[in-house]
Amino acid sequence: MFARNEIYLRTYILIIMKKLLVTGSSGLIGSEVCVYFMEQGWTVHGVDNNMRADFFGPGGDTRWNQKRLKDAYQDFSHHEVDIRDRATVIELLETLKPDAIVHCAAQPSHDLAAKIPFKDFDTNAVGTMNLLEATRLHVPNAVFVHMSTNKVYGDAPNELSLVEQKTRWDYVDPEYRDGISETFRIDQSKHSIFGASKVAADIMVQEYGRYFGMNTCCLRGGCLTGPNHCGVELHGFLSYLTKCNLEGKKYFVYGYKGKQVRDNIHSLDVARFIHAFIENPRQGEVYNLGGGRDNSCSILEAFSRISAISGKEMVYEYVDENRQGDHICYISNLAKIKSHYPSWGITKSLDTVFEEIYQGWCNRE
Repeated sequence: MFARNEIYLRTYILIIMKKLLVTGSSGLIGSEVCVYFMEQGWTVHGVDNNMRADFFGPGGDTRWNQKRLKDAYQDFSHHEVDIRDRATVIELLETLKPDAIVHCAAQPSHDLAAKIPFKDFDTNAVGTMNLLEATRLHVPNAVFVHMSTNKVYGDAPNELSLVEQKTRWDYVDPEYRDGISETFRIDQSKHSIFGASKVAADIMVQEYGRYFGMNTCCLRGGCLTGPNHCGVELHGFLSYLTKCNLEGKKYFVYGYKGKQVRDNIHSLDVARFIHAFIENPRQGEVYNLGGGRDNSCSILEAFSRISAISGKEMVYEYVDENRQGDHICYISNLAKIKSHYPSWGITKSLDTVFEEIYQGWCNRE
């Protein structure tokens, strides 16, 4: 009798377990989402072909993270799929029929995009289109979450009046005290090639929500960070800065006196919001997702914070030329996201973020 009941229980669990597909599953946000949802009882299928190593060389290799997921979680399945491969993507969605898709795969670098514009656009824009259409064809009721970027606003935020303080730039107008909202314009500005390809993806995700009535959202991330980030010079602000500090390697500061400001959000808080959206989805929605003012810091302030933790002075060189399309001061206004999902909020403070990134690199050394 006990054996029969156990079979019934296992069958019931298999029936009710939800299925999640995560692209870029070996990356920072992708891997965090995988772990978070598996711990919520979901079966997770990860899609990743280690393009980060192709983009950034050995320092960007994420195979270690793929292995970590496979070794630690029996509910994780890895798929070596390139999202640019339309036929394979469509076949995968037809076979798996996931309840939700979290799209984290991307070419994420401003500077690199200008050198590989076709690869950048094919990954960021065409890859997203492949996933959207595969979802519409085979699982139109699934929730589709797209990791967009605050770079869709281009350099338009730099038009705001700023005041120079001792260690950072800040907004003059009280209207922007809490940061940039989703109503800020995304056109008629310089984005970088990367930013433009992400705009194309962002708009298409919105359109599939509005035109086809699908449950989609774009998360326009600030500085997404955490202990599992493979930070490199071309992408991964706090992670790479911390690595340089630990290794005594010179960090290059590009323009704005090192006072440029970013708001930083831990990957776990990103995963928590994705869960909230999947549980209560909307159609064609857009949210700015960052750490807000409390989790903001400039490069100079980041130097002081990591030095206080590691006990090592930061080695850096200033280059009096900013990156094209770079933001001088960017803070995500979280009013809309909190109004739609009031139970969500930032749980990882900036102090905790720095400490975890530091420990993450120490554990990998």
